[in-house]
Amino acid sequence: MKYDTIQASTIFQCKKCGDCCKGYGGTFLTQNDVMAIAEYIHTNPDTFIKEYCEISGKKPVIKQNQQGYCFFWDKICTIHPVKPRMCREWPFIKPVVADIANWEIMAGSCPGIHTNFPDEIIKTIIEKELSKKN
Repeated sequence: MKYDTIQASTIFQCKKCGDCCKGYGGTFLTQNDVMAIAEYIHTNPDTFIKEYCEISGKKPVIKQNQQGYCFFWDKICTIHPVKPRMCREWPFIKPVVADIANWEIMAGSCPGIHTNFPDEIIKTIIEKELSKKN
């Protein structure tokens, strides 16, 4: 690869604005997410799912508050040390590798995403970040 030295921070720098914590789609949880968050907020997994989640396609999704944000967003992520996998991986996700146009779409709602780089660089960085997670 000719872009080995380029870091993820070149194309994404989190602004801690919470924009990714708001809106359509919700935050899907893995079983590990459920266990970690439940322990962090001092409850059991079943109670956590019942009180803080909705079920979508048989998967738990964190409920939204009245303003449309993730239930655990209060100007900061209140579960940051155990934030869900989906949140930890943002914005380095598989749909961007499948279609680089998704990076531009996501940039429309995330001020931390930089689009002023060639697609090849963006795709290479995302593939590198994804390989770290697998």
